[in-house]
Amino acid sequence: MATARTLSSGRDEPTLHVVLVAPEIPPNTGSIARLCAATYTRLHLIRPLGFSLDDRYLKRAGLDYWPHVDLHVHDNWRRFRDRHRNARMHFFSARATRSYLAAPFARGDYLVFGSETTGLPAALLTARRDQTYVIPIASPHVRSLNLSNAVSIAVYEALRRFACHE
Repeated sequence: MATARTLSSGRDEPTLHVVLVAPEIPPNTGSIARLCAATYTRLHLIRPLGFSLDDRYLKRAGLDYWPHVDLHVHDNWRRFRDRHRNARMHFFSARATRSYLAAPFARGDYLVFGSETTGLPAALLTARRDQTYVIPIASPHVRSLNLSNAVSIAVYEALRRFACHE
C-alpha cells in the first residue's frame, strides 16, 4: 500500500521527483528529504526500507524540515512503476557508462537511485540502459559516491539547466 503526504508549496506539480529504491541508511534518506524540501522535489521511497520512518537518525538528519517534505512511500518497485508508467525516468548507477551531464533533464522528471550497498538491480539497469547515467569519479580508489551526495549533484544539475532556460 502506498502512503503519501503531499503538501501545498504554491506549485501545481513538484519541480522533480527523487526515487530511492530500498534505501538502507537513515541519515542519507534524512539528508535527501531535506534537499527535497528545499527544492520542491517530491521524494518517493520504495520498500523495503532499511529503517523505520520513525527512526531518530532519519528524523535528525531531516531536522525540522519533515513537515515540508512531499513524501510518497510505495510498497515495491512494481507498484511504483505501474502507478508512474508514463513518467520520464533517469536512473543513476556507478556501473553506468554515460555521464549524468548527458541526461536530458526536464521539469517533472524522476531521478531514480538504488540502495547504498547494492545500487539498482542489474536487470533494471539493463532494461533502461539508454536512461542510465553515472556521476564520474576521478579516483580509482573510490567506487561510488555517498547516496545523498549523488542525489544532490543530480538534482542541482537538473535545476541549473532549468534556470538556464527560463
